[in-house]
Amino acid sequence: MDSITRENNSYLPVFGVIAGVLALVLSGVALAKISSAKKEMAEKVDPLVLKIEEAEGQARNAAASADKASGSINKLATDTQAAFTQVAQEIGNIRGEITKVQEAKAAPKVAAKAGTAKEAAVVGADEYVIKAGDTFAKIARARGISPEAITAANPGVNAGKLNVGQKIKVPAKK
Repeated sequence: MDSITRENNSYLPVFGVIAGVLALVLSGVALAKISSAKKEMAEKVDPLVLKIEEAEGQARNAAASADKASGSINKLATDTQAAFTQVAQEIGNIRGEITKVQEAKAAPKVAAKAGTAKEAAVVGADEYVIKAGDTFAKIARARGISPEAITAANPGVNAGKLNVGQKIKVPAKK
């Protein structure tokens, strides 16, 4: 008996065909299930994806706004610092001017007190150096003349604003 003529009564090929058909049917069912699951997922996931994309867009806009605000705040801080620096310089200048005015105001008193002894020696008979508390009336009494005579001899001098160390003319006693 050779193998070609021999009859094969095996059911194995029949089972193989049945298994193949069954596999095809199952794969078709699986494809249908996957397709419906995909549709269902698309219906549920797509709105979520849209919400996520919308949230991402809002986050990007917020980040851009924050960057812009940060830049504005930095510029404001720089401008404020420059203004404070300028104000500080002006305050320093004003303090310097106040110091100069105070020194200038104090300087004549010191010079007059220091110079009084020297000027007393060079003051002529018709001159007088103002001391603290002097008035035209007080000087006139000491010299034996009238206050009007001193006023007439010093037309440019304000009798109400005499400065220590200031020289005035005193007319001779008549």
